[in-house]
Amino acid sequence: MRKNSPPQCSHSEVRGLTNPYKTARYAARRQALKTKAVAAPPRPASSPPAQNSSTSAEQTIADEAKYVLQTYARLAKRLVENTPWADRVFYSNSGTEAVEAVIKFARKYARVQAGEDPYSTESNAATEVVCFSGAFHGRTMGALSLTAKEQYKTPFMPIMPGSVTAKYLDLESARQCIKKGKTAAVIVEPLQGEGGIHMSSQAFLEGLRELCDEAGALLIFDEIQCGLGRTGKLWAHEYFGVQPDMMTLAKPLAGGLPIGAVLLKQKIADVMAPGDHGSTFAGNPLVCAAGEAVLDVLLAPGFLQAVHDNGVALRHGLREKLGSNPHVKEVRGLGLISGIQLDVPAGPVVAAALEAGLIVITAGKGDVVRMVPPLIVTQEDVQKCVDILAEVIPQALAAEMPPVS
Repeated sequence: MRKNSPPQCSHSEVRGLTNPYKTARYAARRQALKTKAVAAPPRPASSPPAQNSSTSAEQTIADEAKYVLQTYARLAKRLVENTPWADRVFYSNSGTEAVEAVIKFARKYARVQAGEDPYSTESNAATEVVCFSGAFHGRTMGALSLTAKEQYKTPFMPIMPGSVTAKYLDLESARQCIKKGKTAAVIVEPLQGEGGIHMSSQAFLEGLRELCDEAGALLIFDEIQCGLGRTGKLWAHEYFGVQPDMMTLAKPLAGGLPIGAVLLKQKIADVMAPGDHGSTFAGNPLVCAAGEAVLDVLLAPGFLQAVHDNGVALRHGLREKLGSNPHVKEVRGLGLISGIQLDVPAGPVVAAALEAGLIVITAGKGDVVRMVPPLIVTQEDVQKCVDILAEVIPQALAAEMPPVS
């Protein structure tokens, strides 16, 4: 896709391309569209010269067939080409919608792999989704069932059945939960944000990949918070060298406008048929134009390196200024997602920082000061953040407070 090309949209219904459930009606519609493009009448002699319309139309159709899960805009081409393992993109309006989509995709994939009619009311295929302690995947009912904090779930019980929780970074715990014929998918954050800024490890993710392959389950990475440059690489999982079958993303993709997406492998796209999933407003021209602009910035030479370097400077400065504070147990993070682990509630620090002109939030059990600044921060911004926190943390924590249990 050319950098300045306007975004284009197609119908919002999910449509499969090369799968056994594709309808003859849709195939005929695509053929008619293609024939119409090829047979387009020549422009009048008085018209200014233009590129061959049939060639342009054929290329557009070819791009759609190659990159999109038959849904929305050709933004999809750039996402796929910058994600070596991905073949298709499905668009949604938010991160939680992207998680709902991968749950549906995984369950239908399991039915097809089991040799069942996916539309039968009776099934013995795998349905469970394994998630992890400390996880946050969203607030809609399916995503909520995969989210760790009980206070997010309790008022809305009962939630979606079929979720199984293993301990984060504990392969043995995961092994006990991932079972052939039971587990349809495993969803994990390569770096937990809401859970307290906890990084995964190469050994853990490699182990999950192996366990999923053995069980015939799909491995899903949730990079809604840690992806799209936040860690100093386009995707956080690049640090670990492990590839998923699907990945969810959202938050920064359209620079603040509502968008979510799923990147997925062709084998999963092949089982999705017309009407299986869809969204009214997802992938609309406005958010896709914003997404193009965001990718222009993220993929510009030196940008991600600056994110990495500013993150290193931020954590170094905080460790240097706060290392002697008895309530500060650790400063951790990757790129521009960082956390200060305290042994007391972090709420007073958040309030004091806001008074001083700095926005930070809590994470974990409420004992982590979470910093996720804009990726465009400067070295001066980083130093100001360090200075403010170095001043307000000792003051905010001077009073006696109970430890966090």
